[in-house]
Amino acid sequence: MNLKMKPVVDDLKPYEPGKPIEAVKEELGLDSVIKLASNENPHGSSQAVQKQLQEAGAPNLYPDGHAQALRQAVADHLQVKEGQLLFGAGSDEVILLLCRAMLAEQTNTVMATPTFSQYKQNAAVEGAQIIEVPLKDGVHDLDAMVDAIDDETRIVWICNPNNPSGTYVNAETFSAFMERVPSDVLVVSDEAYGEYVEAGDYPDTIAMMNTYENLLILRTFSKMYGLAGLRIGFAVGAEALISKLEPLRPPFNTTTVAQEAAIAALDDQAFVQDCREKNLREKYKLETFFKEKGCMPYPSETNFLLVNVGVNGDRAFDALLQRGIIVRSGEALGFANCIRVSIGTEKENEQFMASFSEWINAQDG
Repeated sequence: MNLKMKPVVDDLKPYEPGKPIEAVKEELGLDSVIKLASNENPHGSSQAVQKQLQEAGAPNLYPDGHAQALRQAVADHLQVKEGQLLFGAGSDEVILLLCRAMLAEQTNTVMATPTFSQYKQNAAVEGAQIIEVPLKDGVHDLDAMVDAIDDETRIVWICNPNNPSGTYVNAETFSAFMERVPSDVLVVSDEAYGEYVEAGDYPDTIAMMNTYENLLILRTFSKMYGLAGLRIGFAVGAEALISKLEPLRPPFNTTTVAQEAAIAALDDQAFVQDCREKNLREKYKLETFFKEKGCMPYPSETNFLLVNVGVNGDRAFDALLQRGIIVRSGEALGFANCIRVSIGTEKENEQFMASFSEWINAQDG
């Protein structure tokens, strides 16, 4: 091909999601396959959402580009101003817009490693220097990250809780970090898994925005709310910042169906609480199981566990796949001897534990 692209494009690799269930069934000739790879809500979405989807608006009409009804619902829920919100096709799109707005070849961005891959991917496209700071015991090393900031730093990314480790930065550490970050450097707190957090000392970043105008929060409807397939997320930030980002947003980037489903999902907090309780119960069950098997999970505040299985994660991944269980190998996530397991339903987790036991007992033999 003779088309001329940015040189960096040749080095980029596409995002690799968990294997689709139907593809695994066909590939391995299996009748039943369980997917515990993409951190989706195994309980689906609420009945209110299902009802709303049946009453979805006309597909021949453009959506409300301003997402006014959803904007008002989220603003009321979080007790922020409507002008503080930016909506995207998942929080992934907001990450892309932030990089497009703030990063260039002369700039740099600071992030942990390993962490969510899309910070690095989008920064690379803009030609920015990428400064990666290793996790410390699986947690963001905020002291080292703030030390890495220089005059050319534009964005610092904090995935809290972190994907793929599931760990979190507490309020005291986060506040001390914000005190040290220059006011002209944007701190992005990506809270995609925030609804799953049980820790009492998790940062109240919404309240912190009153003190730090350089703090921006990412949230999504893809995880707890069960709308991953509809692609809708948002940012919460200072009105002055959001007003600068709005012109970069495609005019109709979130669909009518997604907006209406998100409103219904937000209204049904009883569903959220029920899912949170089920996730917590099953998480403790899986943590206990792994420890009994001699495999240490990282402490998680999410709907997944990163587990050290003592061998290359690809081996565990392949063995479980043969048994009809799809997980994620830690090899591609920066944790070579780990697997990442989404927390499923009680039945799914029972099947996972049986398959994992069968495999690891064979290893011991």
